[in-house]
Amino acid sequence: MGLSDTPTVAVVIPALNEAEALQSMLPSLLPYQPDWIIVVDNNSTDETAAVARAAGALVVHEPQRGYGRACWRGFQTARELGADILLFMDGDGSDDPSDLSLMLEPVLAGRADLAMGSRVGSRAERGSVPPQARLGNWMVSHFISLFYHISVHDIGSFRAIRTAALDNLAMQEMTFGWPVEMLSKAARARYRIVEMDIHYRHRSHGHSKVAGTLSGSVRAAYHMVRTTLYYAFFAPTNGTIKRMPGSRFAWEQSLMQSGNEQAALGREHV
Repeated sequence: MGLSDTPTVAVVIPALNEAEALQSMLPSLLPYQPDWIIVVDNNSTDETAAVARAAGALVVHEPQRGYGRACWRGFQTARELGADILLFMDGDGSDDPSDLSLMLEPVLAGRADLAMGSRVGSRAERGSVPPQARLGNWMVSHFISLFYHISVHDIGSFRAIRTAALDNLAMQEMTFGWPVEMLSKAARARYRIVEMDIHYRHRSHGHSKVAGTLSGSVRAAYHMVRTTLYYAFFAPTNGTIKRMPGSRFAWEQSLMQSGNEQAALGREHV
């Protein structure tokens, strides 16, 4: 069954200088018939936008670099288009489009409010997650599991969530902290979180702008740990509980503008 037979789905792909990877990745998404493929060009200096447009993707631009900013722009676009469900994927070819149905199933079936792909399971290619990235993700995922009494093993970017559920989280982290903020807030809001092993692969072209360098890994680890600790110990929890479609409960919160002080850091993508 194609995605067109389900509630509307938008695949959101933040991309910074990923022209070569997108050239092979985007055509492989088409057989799964998502309603929209949104590529967010995060001020690339290569032909990312042209390649994505030629492949039939909807291209939107986010001139200020930052992984979270690109994801936020993609979310805003999908919401304006009326997408019911969002699928976030990396633009480097490491996420396998054949896992789209796997990622969507628990959300469509009402078993999960947030479905997350794990890059460290048995289905992942050996060595696809560099040691420094594996260590950082292990540490953060264990912190989150401990703080919120859930079981997660990775902080990957391949995830599915209903648009209304993400809207309710009021995301603010505009750099490397975006994936951790989403998971932490979802756990605080008592979302049902399901983690599944995915066929994670080595990136198809080029080198990682984060995990491929020591400085990038350190910056990413700093933002991930900082965001984890902030939402575990310092973020306000006052607010009102409301029911919302596709989830159990969610907090309506007026959270501090913690992302502002990170504006000068973490400008590059994974």
